[in-house]
Amino acid sequence: MKLNIKNETSRLRAVVLGTAESPGPTPEYEHAYDPKSAEHIKAGTYPVEEDMVREMEAVREVLERYDVKVYRPKLVKDLNQIFTRDIAFVIDDKFIKANILPDREEEIEAIQYVIDQMDPDKVIELPEDVHVEGGDVMLYNDDLFIGAYYGEDYSQFITARTNLKGVEHLREMFPNKKVKSFNLRKSNTEARDNALHLDCCFQPVGRGKAILYKDGFLDMEEYQWLVNFFGKENIFEITRQEMYDMNSNVFSISEDVVISERNFTRLNSWLRENGMKVEEVPYAEIAKQEGLLRCSTLPLIRD
Repeated sequence: MKLNIKNETSRLRAVVLGTAESPGPTPEYEHAYDPKSAEHIKAGTYPVEEDMVREMEAVREVLERYDVKVYRPKLVKDLNQIFTRDIAFVIDDKFIKANILPDREEEIEAIQYVIDQMDPDKVIELPEDVHVEGGDVMLYNDDLFIGAYYGEDYSQFITARTNLKGVEHLREMFPNKKVKSFNLRKSNTEARDNALHLDCCFQPVGRGKAILYKDGFLDMEEYQWLVNFFGKENIFEITRQEMYDMNSNVFSISEDVVISERNFTRLNSWLRENGMKVEEVPYAEIAKQEGLLRCSTLPLIRD
């Protein structure tokens, strides 16, 4: 398999789409990985398998309609395998395994059959103290945007998934890329104030456009840097509630086609106004786990 990912929007050819089958029982409140899941566990509204499977099937149907090769993880019973973006990511022609939370290691084993099709020299394992998850890695051709948490209390946040060592490691691995990191707002208790990954508050779409949430960034200079980079007129600013609903976590099949949640009416109108075709899918149940379309896809090949 010839891996190739240079950005978020080139025509998609192959992807690993997670699976919602057999995700196991609703987690205990104190074992939730993020505040949004915890909120729904407490409220008794945590999503059920049947609904999540239906939502993911809708995405698979869209992808296959566009002739995208869709790989699925092998099923591990009673394991949440929805969010494939957490476990690995591709930059250029390299497949990088994330250092994820230890009790999620089985997830990467479930896509080993895909990894076996790659050049083993292109499959990278990170040192143990280097933390990076795919949701924090955003490609924009020669630019590499990385979400992180800079605070010395990093280890106290289950929601902090990428550290400064992760940023530096990628900078060394890809010396030809301009690497820019962003210090993200984290909260273990309030999902509306938690940018779990960079793609929870920012994503490029279409041709030179971007979705952005100002308060996901702790450093206003870093936020402003993005505004200047894309140009204010090319940015769709989302509200705190839209960030909570995961409006920035859509997924591009190409510069002209975006898969989006059907309830994102304001965003979807803006995408259409800017010349993009919007493939609307139901994904509100999966969103309750603080992840959406980008989180549940791991692109392998784009043009």
